[in-house]
Formats: sequence, structure tokens, C-alpha cells
Amino acid sequence: MTTDNTNNLRLEISDWNTLQKDAQAIRYQVFVIEQKIPAELEWDAADALCMHAVAYDGQVAVGTGRLLPDAHIGRMAVLANARGMGVGASILRALMEQARLRGDRAVRLNAQQSAENFYVKEGFIRDGDIFEEAGIPHVSMVFHFN
Repeated sequence: MTTDNTNNLRLEISDWNTLQKDAQAIRYQVFVIEQKIPAELEWDAADALCMHAVAYDGQVAVGTGRLLPDAHIGRMAVLANARGMGVGASILRALMEQARLRGDRAVRLNAQQSAENFYVKEGFIRDGDIFEEAGIPHVSMVFHFN
């Protein structure tokens, strides 16, 4: 599935086999290089079961995220030079729409605490205390569909 936005942003929604190369490169840059998360913590078997989104600025992959079968959204990452341009919000909204279309009543995610306000602006609410994941403070959040 492809969605075109007015600001040259193109969003692809597909499986891991289709989007792995671009999604993996973004996640490696953001999580492993920038945030220093060990590579062995970044990759898991869930990727093969997820619906993935990759945002492209022209032909360049700039952001990614995934929707797990249990309605969790995760691995949201946007390259540093594309942050603040609405890429993350576009990916998040697309994954939320996919969850809604398949009948999920809510979506959940574990947000890095530093990104909590981003998710609040998109309608998510905190659902628990701060916890540590991969050495980074996180908070569980939920969005209920009407």
C-alpha cells in the first residue's frame, strides 16, 4: 500500500520481506548507532509477523515503524535529518489506521519517555509507570478507537 502526502513524503505499508532493507537501515542508524542500543536487542523474530511502514522523502527512506499482531506499535524511528517534518506522525497514523481497519479496539506502545509528548499529541495516554527498556526510560501508552 502506498500513500502520497503533499510534502514529497511517500509511505509504504507492507511485510518485513518487502520493507526489511530500508526499515533495518533506519533502525540500525537510530537505535544502534545514535542511541547505542546493542544490535542483538534491536532484532527479533516479531519482525516477520508485523505490518511495517517506511516513509520515503523522494527515494530516500527516512522513517519506519511496525504494528505487531497484538496491536502494539513499535520500533518507531526517524532519521535525524528528517525529524520535525511530520514523518513520525505520518507513520504512526498509518499504523493506527491499519490496526483500526483490521478490527483492533486499541493500540498500545512503549514510548521512550523523551517522546511521550509526541504520542500525547496523537491522542495516546500514559498507562503505567516509567520503566527501563534497553537502558532507556520508557512509558506504556494506549490509544482507544471510538
